[in-house]
Amino acid sequence: MMRNKIRVIGGEWRSRIITFDSCADLRPTPDRVRETVFNWLGQDMSGKHCLDLFAGSGAMSFEAASRGATRVVMVESDPGVMKTLKINMQKLGAERIELISMDALKFLDSDRRQFDLVFLDPPYRLGLLPRLLSSLHSHLSVSGLVYIENDSLPEADADDWLVWRQGQAGKVRYQLLKSKKNG
Repeated sequence: MMRNKIRVIGGEWRSRIITFDSCADLRPTPDRVRETVFNWLGQDMSGKHCLDLFAGSGAMSFEAASRGATRVVMVESDPGVMKTLKINMQKLGAERIELISMDALKFLDSDRRQFDLVFLDPPYRLGLLPRLLSSLHSHLSVSGLVYIENDSLPEADADDWLVWRQGQAGKVRYQLLKSKKNG
C-alpha cells in the first residue's frame, strides 16, 4: 500500500507529518481548507471537545489536538485506516485523542457526550449528510459547531441549521453550521 503524507499546519505538532493509506473514500482535507477553517474557529482550541465522525486520515482531528483541544474523539470503521491512525497517534504522542472503531451512525446512537465541534466528512458516494445532520443536535454543546465537507453541500434545513461560514477550494465545498435547536 502506498503511503500518502500530509503536514499538520498549526499548533504543537506544526510541520509534523502524518501518513495515510491509499483508499478510495479517503480524501484528507486540503491544507488550504484546514488553514481557513482554523482561522474561522480561532487558532487556540483549548477547552474544546471535538468529534470526528469519519476520521479517515485524521487531518482535522490532529489539527484540533495540535491546537490544544482538551479531547478529540475519532470514529473510524475501516480496520486498516484505524491501524494507521493508531500509528500516527503514537508517533505524535497524541494523548488527548480517543480512537473508536465503530460505524458513525451507531456511535451517534450509542454515545451521549456533547461536543463543541463536530467534523463531518463522510464518503461522498454514501450521501449521509442529511441523515447525520438530523442526528447531531443532541451531541452539540450550546455553542457547538458542525464542520461539513463534501463535493456538494445539502441545503441545510433552515429551521434547524444556520450556515455560519462557508467556502470552496477546487471541488471541495465546506461549511460551519450552528444548530438553531441548541441556542
